[in-house]
Amino acid sequence: MGIMDRVRGELVDIIEWLDDSRSTMAWRFPRYNNEIKNGAQLIVREGQEALFVYRGQLADRYGPGNYQLVSENMPIMSTLQGWPHGFKSPFRSEVYFINSRPITDLRWGTPNPITIRDNDFGMVQVRANGLCVVRVVDAPTFLRQVIGTDSNVDSDEIAELLRRTISTAFSEMLIETGVGAIDLQARQRELAAKLQEYVQSKIAQQYGLACEAVEMNISLPDEITQAMTRGVARGVEEKGYYGNVGDMNRFQQGRAADSMLGAATNEGGGGAGQFMGAGMGMAMGQQFAQNLQSQQGAPATPPPLPNAQLFHVEQNGQSAGPFPLEQLRGMNLTPQTLVWSPALTGWTPAGQVPALAALFGQTPPPLPPRA
Repeated sequence: MGIMDRVRGELVDIIEWLDDSRSTMAWRFPRYNNEIKNGAQLIVREGQEALFVYRGQLADRYGPGNYQLVSENMPIMSTLQGWPHGFKSPFRSEVYFINSRPITDLRWGTPNPITIRDNDFGMVQVRANGLCVVRVVDAPTFLRQVIGTDSNVDSDEIAELLRRTISTAFSEMLIETGVGAIDLQARQRELAAKLQEYVQSKIAQQYGLACEAVEMNISLPDEITQAMTRGVARGVEEKGYYGNVGDMNRFQQGRAADSMLGAATNEGGGGAGQFMGAGMGMAMGQQFAQNLQSQQGAPATPPPLPNAQLFHVEQNGQSAGPFPLEQLRGMNLTPQTLVWSPALTGWTPAGQVPALAALFGQTPPPLPPRA
């Protein structure tokens, strides 16, 4: 092989990118010390764009197609290299292939919890994570801002950049929309669409990227989730009402019940734990029964029988009652105690009311004289 044949072998005559991955976003053609041959073939496939860079300056751009690299097809390169009448010899240039297909496996998440102000729970810290779909829409901007001098740009390299951007956009969106903690998970689809708009406004001009979709999963603190499950929330005292999901007394009772049950079922407590569990179980049962009665409006004692006569009783100069007859038996009434009922004309000593005679008994007659 002669010297000229060896030189011809070092010249590049076909420039193309065969990529079988879905994660590579940009790739520089490995020219090394080779020069691009005059009339070389450039093959740009669907979903790709080719950029020629001469001495650090962007020159010609090519979309999908098959091109022969001659001066007619390289107007900017011809101007930069001073080829007013075309070029006949090989030339040097960097060639970047840009992947314009969507990248669908970009995961994101908030590195730190975002604090929001909630009317029901006060200050709440929330987290979010999900997937983001992006693609390159402005290749020159992406080349200048992201690629730089890298020979290969993978989706993982911009993942951290996007995570910071999305996290900032998520925080700004929550503050601007003012959505409460209770509504966050119910409105995730709506908020994801809004988050996409926020992200798009940040990455389009800065990085030449388009955010085509955002999937989002919002996580709340465990205590908030438990409170929502029980249907309770902290009361807002200054507004005179309790939150949308219940009152604080029930929430505290539920938390106390959890704590007592946890202590009672602690295997390390031995006999003391079992005794505590039994005592707490009885106390809890009584408390829950009282709460149930108060919520349902049930009285502590059964009501009097229908048509039973009721009496008001004078106690320390005050009227008390009305009381049924059975309840009067345990009140230690005297025959002189004043009572009143609708059947009486006025306050009457209890000893003079036939219906109350059984409370005092009867005085036996005197014994007959002995013979």
